[in-house]
Amino acid sequence: MRVGVLTGGRDCPGLNAVVRAVVRKGAQEYGIEFVGFVDGWRGPLEGETVPLDIPAVRGTLPRGGTILGSSRTDPLRQPDGVRRIRDNLAKHEVGALITIGGRDTLRTAARLAADHGLPCVAVPKTIDNDVPGTDCTLGFDTAVGVATEAIDRLHTTAESHKRVLVVEVMGGETGWIALRSGLAGGANVVLIPEQPFDMDQVCAWVTSRFRASYAPIVVVADGAVPRDGSVALGPRPGSGAGAARLSGVGEWLAGEIERRTGKEARTTVLGHVQRGGSPSAFDRWLATRFGLHAVDAAHEGDFGTMVALRGTDIVRVPLAEATGPLKSVDPRLYAEAGVFFG
Repeated sequence: MRVGVLTGGRDCPGLNAVVRAVVRKGAQEYGIEFVGFVDGWRGPLEGETVPLDIPAVRGTLPRGGTILGSSRTDPLRQPDGVRRIRDNLAKHEVGALITIGGRDTLRTAARLAADHGLPCVAVPKTIDNDVPGTDCTLGFDTAVGVATEAIDRLHTTAESHKRVLVVEVMGGETGWIALRSGLAGGANVVLIPEQPFDMDQVCAWVTSRFRASYAPIVVVADGAVPRDGSVALGPRPGSGAGAARLSGVGEWLAGEIERRTGKEARTTVLGHVQRGGSPSAFDRWLATRFGLHAVDAAHEGDFGTMVALRGTDIVRVPLAEATGPLKSVDPRLYAEAGVFFG
């Protein structure tokens, strides 16, 4: 049996650890040969591959990025995309395809499996942690760790200069990174897309913090919006039609806080550092287990499934489950953190 592997969408820590686990177990226990498709869905679409065997994955466990490359290519938007993929899988004698990606990659895999019968098994990755069906996605823990360390460091400069520091983190349409890192880092305000914020309340929290003789840290997800909608949404660069985010919400928020409270405010935008670098210990563990179970599913011919974390177990769920409404922050979790605001 020959199995193809691809990594699609935006990069995140832990992708190489998945590929490593897939290849190690597949080759050692099942005698599977592997083909690495390069640059996400572009690889099977154009038939571009790289050798993928045990020597190729040695030393990749702690390595960030992806040795296979990635892209946001959507084969379903390409002329004869499905036929081209089918032909290239046949050309390379690939009987199963393990796709490692976020919501867009998983959605494509689900359609290819359900509508066209292609043999897909999926692994969920995204720092945003917004894929339904799994308790946690690959890359999320590392991103939270990076954001938490930044918040920890910013506390001292905020206190030294008696200024407000606004920390803008990634998250897309969800606030998982903002909430987890904000709570872990001792932020005084956390703003997430699921809960449109009241600017008057934000300023009240900031003022309250200064009355206690401390400088506040405000953590804001890049998709957070004010309740009155006074900041226009703009298209997210590189996104498909209809995708939007609050562009520059951190800078806007710092300006509003300074204008309304008279307190100096500065913004730190963490950006892509949250996606880069070596994966955390948890992400290495999760990636490895995802890879081991994904190759089991491929070997057993259990296509149209996604491996997922449920509690401490790795289970298989229908790929269709991963393409449902995104996994948003539960309002109860956000309410828990509210005791530390202000």
